[in-house]
Amino acid sequence: MRILRDRLSANAYTEDLLDQTLASARLSPADRGLCQELVYGVTRWQMTLDWLISRKTEGRAQKDILRILLELGLYQMFWLDRIPNHAAVHETVEMARQFGFGPQSGFVNAVLRGYARERVETEKLLKELKVSQPHLGWSHPEWLYQRWLNRWGAEKASQLMAWNNKPAPTYARVNRLKTDAVKLTAQWETERVKFAARNFGWVEDGLVFELESHPPLGTLRSFQQGLFYIQDPSTLLAVAELGPKPGESVLDLCAAPGGKTTFIAQQMQNRGRITAQDAQPDRLELIRENCARLGVTCVETSVAPSGLLTNPAKKFDRILVDAPCSNTGVMRRRIDLRWRIQPEEIERLRAEQLTLLTQAAPRLQPGGTLVYSTCSLEPEENGGVVKEFLASHAQFKLEEERELLPFADGVDGAYVAKLTRQRI
Repeated sequence: MRILRDRLSANAYTEDLLDQTLASARLSPADRGLCQELVYGVTRWQMTLDWLISRKTEGRAQKDILRILLELGLYQMFWLDRIPNHAAVHETVEMARQFGFGPQSGFVNAVLRGYARERVETEKLLKELKVSQPHLGWSHPEWLYQRWLNRWGAEKASQLMAWNNKPAPTYARVNRLKTDAVKLTAQWETERVKFAARNFGWVEDGLVFELESHPPLGTLRSFQQGLFYIQDPSTLLAVAELGPKPGESVLDLCAAPGGKTTFIAQQMQNRGRITAQDAQPDRLELIRENCARLGVTCVETSVAPSGLLTNPAKKFDRILVDAPCSNTGVMRRRIDLRWRIQPEEIERLRAEQLTLLTQAAPRLQPGGTLVYSTCSLEPEENGGVVKEFLASHAQFKLEEERELLPFADGVDGAYVAKLTRQRI
């Protein structure tokens, strides 16, 4: 309950709050899984759940905790098959009493039991809502749905919203600096990890595995030994396009927490020099921790200076600008992002992204490669930024650009542009 209440805080992300809470909670694996399902589910489906509540309360606003209790009850009734209606109603009413809403427990009981009696009709309504008012039926802000509708049409926009409401799978990248797929999968079998190889066109086969079930990752010896890194396959595209080679010098801007940085090191066979920078000093520790666990020794970390453009003395063979963005391509992983992002954020981020790209450009050697990437689906942050950059940087050439779309590619959304600096 605290997690769902605190999600209203502008500084607290739902997934972070849940991780912090579960770290100290003494729950069985089954209860831990149910807790995550309830928290994530209620957060994702908040708009649709509140529509159900409004139908029974004539649109009257409810106190936050009371509204969240009703959301929890309704989510269990209409989204979780394994919990009987009577159990969902009973537990929600009991929670209302425990949280000091004894006088309102009858109201909670009436709303939930009313929907229990109308289950078939309500399920039909929810299905129809996905067609008549898709943003409401799929629980997304209307402005965001309209953007996607205008770009891809109703069918694909709905597919994307459905994708965002599904649990994200866990993917592991084999750390070939320490092991190979044969040895790692043999160890996983002894650790009760169920896995399956997954192949993607932008990386070599045998590099990525989906972890279908596993004990807590931190308890696995293979994790502690740094034999793999948890990473969505979409994030590997930027490094694949960067094409780092052993012995080269690479600048990785906005590098934390280090997933792309350590993959660059892996592609370089841990030989060369990688400068990993981030604007937030505390996040550099995440890079150092991941490098230490994975056995990466060719990375040096530093705070990204504010005046990169004024100090272009140190040149690099390759530069990765993995820019901060709206994250609309990873919305299924950023559980409450849809409720935080606002339309004006996209323009603000676009300006910041262009500044980063402009500041990085003078640091690239003539003949070098610069990759610009985001996990956004919004064209203003992607091709729009690159086009504006190229208009004022004639010495750069766009070699290739690619967009990964969840409904088309089956992975998180991403955009990657490969640029080269021409020799004079």
